[in-house]
Amino acid sequence: MGEARIPPMGLGTYGRTGDAGAEAILAALEIGYRHLDTAQSYDTERPVGRALRRSGLKRDEVFLTTKVNTTNLSRDRFLPSVRASLEALQTDRVDLLLIHWPSPGDAVPFADYVTALAEARDRGLARLIGVSNFPIALVDRARGLIGADAIATNQVEVHPFLQNRLLRDHCAAAGIAVTAYMPLAKGKVADDPVLQGIARRHGAEPGQVALAFLLRLGLIVIPASARPERMRANFAATALTLDDAERAAIAGLDRGGRMIDPEWGPAWD
Repeated sequence: MGEARIPPMGLGTYGRTGDAGAEAILAALEIGYRHLDTAQSYDTERPVGRALRRSGLKRDEVFLTTKVNTTNLSRDRFLPSVRASLEALQTDRVDLLLIHWPSPGDAVPFADYVTALAEARDRGLARLIGVSNFPIALVDRARGLIGADAIATNQVEVHPFLQNRLLRDHCAAAGIAVTAYMPLAKGKVADDPVLQGIARRHGAEPGQVALAFLLRLGLIVIPASARPERMRANFAATALTLDDAERAAIAGLDRGGRMIDPEWGPAWD
């Protein structure tokens, strides 16, 4: 199962650019994060590489994920873009390489970039491979092309207001871990009365409750923050235990509240 191979708590690095970004990522490593999630389109690969180098941690102590941008999915651009990512990250391979989005409008043939993903793994550029923003139909197409066990994770939007049950269940049945991006719904979890009430009972914060709920579902979570105190609070969610009634109450918050939905995106489940 993919979830056994990917640390369940990671740091999303979107927005952590430049020197300030490197400082924030370094702070996360000092707090104890050992899973960093970046992407070609985030402009955070170099800050991640600098922070990791400055941390003094050994390369194999930190799980690195990056994602290939839609502009680099063609056969002639895919592998060179991965090598450029490795150069920016100051490493010879990543632990997990993802296709960030399916090619908009099928501008690049699906088989071209999915097989290129497998080739990146076979060439030693990535230890594990996976996808992001893939609905069920595309997950199944990818498995048919590169093997039923090839995909370690599908990284998709999941939070209390969009719980993505159909896709989660399908991935679980296929042995594919689900990584929840934007698990705090851009901070909106802080304003939810149900989460606030549960948080008060635990002496916690609503964001910690949301993360604890998702972790209990077996998801990998990658909340993003620039503030050490917020990173520390998010990291502490791994120690928070919710009872059955609390989890049921949070499950009831699902309203299909998708926040990332570009017009060129795939047909969601």
